[in-house]
Amino acid sequence: MQANFFIKKGLRQSLFFIILIALTAGAVVLTGFDFAVGLAAIPKAILWGLGNFYPTAESLEKLPDIFSKLIETVMLSIAATTVAGVLALALAVAGSKTMQIHPVFTVICRGIASVFRNIDVSAWSLILLFSFGQNIMTGYFALFFVSFGFLTRAFTETIEEVSSHSVEALKAVGAGYLSIVFRSVIPSALPQKISWVLFMIETNIRSATLIGILTGTGIGFSFDLYYKSFNYHAASLVVICIVLAILAIEFVSNTVRRLIL
Repeated sequence: MQANFFIKKGLRQSLFFIILIALTAGAVVLTGFDFAVGLAAIPKAILWGLGNFYPTAESLEKLPDIFSKLIETVMLSIAATTVAGVLALALAVAGSKTMQIHPVFTVICRGIASVFRNIDVSAWSLILLFSFGQNIMTGYFALFFVSFGFLTRAFTETIEEVSSHSVEALKAVGAGYLSIVFRSVIPSALPQKISWVLFMIETNIRSATLIGILTGTGIGFSFDLYYKSFNYHAASLVVICIVLAILAIEFVSNTVRRLIL
């Protein structure tokens, strides 16, 4: 019996790898990608980067403007994530199986979260461009929608995993719905919720760079402007600032996680 189980498991794994290899081969044929040409281009790309893509004294003069755009991008990401987190928490509480208002409402909440979460942030940006044009509101709502969907799903699962026993205890003594929410559901899962919000802020800072290229705002627009004008030294300074900002945010997030978890 056990031998048959391992044989079937091995066959499923083999089938998976065969399908994966077939899909990869098909993609290579359709795109005309040549592995040999790609590998041969790597040394040339490295040499070009070392020879052109580095900051200079002249590019450092643009640092104040780059820093201002970077702050704008970081603030945009934090604002979109925190507002989305508040609304996601309300929807997650009402739609979780632990505190569900109605089973149908739970299905609706999960469906809304799936729609917003599964549409990529770049797709949201392109959709919203028709409504808001190239301005900061387009980037804000693109980040907000994706954050809202992701955090609603994450908060829902966290609430169902963490707070079920305390909720049952409060229900047994006759506590009301709001009392259970504010005395059990939110406090018991608060550290995990904060951790998810911090993770989303990190992700949104990366995404906001791409959004800036599409919407003409923030640090992404600065990089696009310098790169398209062949000012590679300034573009490299933008990349360095983005990397340092992401590392700093990640350090702060990890520190906060260690303190609260």
